[in-house]
Amino acid sequence: MSFSARVRLVWALLLLGLIFVFSRMGLDFGLIEQKLPFLLGLRLSPEGMVQGAVLTVVVTIASAGFALIVAVLTALGRLSKNPVAFACATFYASFFRGTPLLVQVLIIYLALPQAGLILSGFTSGVLALSLNYGAYLAETIRSGVAAVAHGQREAARALGLKPAQIAYKIIAPQAMRIIVPPAGALFISMLKDSSLVSIMGLWELNFLAQSFGRSTFHYMEMLLTAAAIYWIMSILLELVQARLEKRYGRAYGDSERRQTQ
Repeated sequence: MSFSARVRLVWALLLLGLIFVFSRMGLDFGLIEQKLPFLLGLRLSPEGMVQGAVLTVVVTIASAGFALIVAVLTALGRLSKNPVAFACATFYASFFRGTPLLVQVLIIYLALPQAGLILSGFTSGVLALSLNYGAYLAETIRSGVAAVAHGQREAARALGLKPAQIAYKIIAPQAMRIIVPPAGALFISMLKDSSLVSIMGLWELNFLAQSFGRSTFHYMEMLLTAAAIYWIMSILLELVQARLEKRYGRAYGDSERRQTQ
């Protein structure tokens, strides 16, 4: 039996064991079946808005997109020899990595209105997640770019490539191999931290699980169901990450195998 087959077998056994434990806890599976469409977001809210896991995914995708833009700009600032750009980038990264995400969410949603800037719950959540994770992702991108040997750039210039071509065709493919694993972990963490937008009244997965738990006095069923949905979504992101790692690591497979022999 191959290694991957053994891993899948162990996973299956552990999953069956977990299901067996939950089945012995006297859970109300009828309630889970009743509330599952709402938790998954298959039903719209009374106002006709998306909710549940669908809203969680929307918040995560929007935050990831803006975080990526912020991270690239910050990484360029960290790599820049311009003192103003470097100072701005390091100041931003230090502030958002040095303060708790929950505090940032509360400042943007509750404190900014005191200064006359009123944002919706959705906008506040996306902004907080984008700025927080953009600071962490910037360091990941910077380290990936810095890991590319300087001789690669010099060789590309000797071939007459323009700076944009060097960045896109030479640096980016090599840096991505280093960037993808930690960046994937950050995006998975962002998916789970999107639950913080529940404090703004958004009907995302965590908010609905707590609401249904309070109204039915069955917290265990609702929270375990929410946890299972988060887990499934995280597994899907892990699969995407694995595909990207495989794609950008193809050129290094042979050399790495030789080094381990």
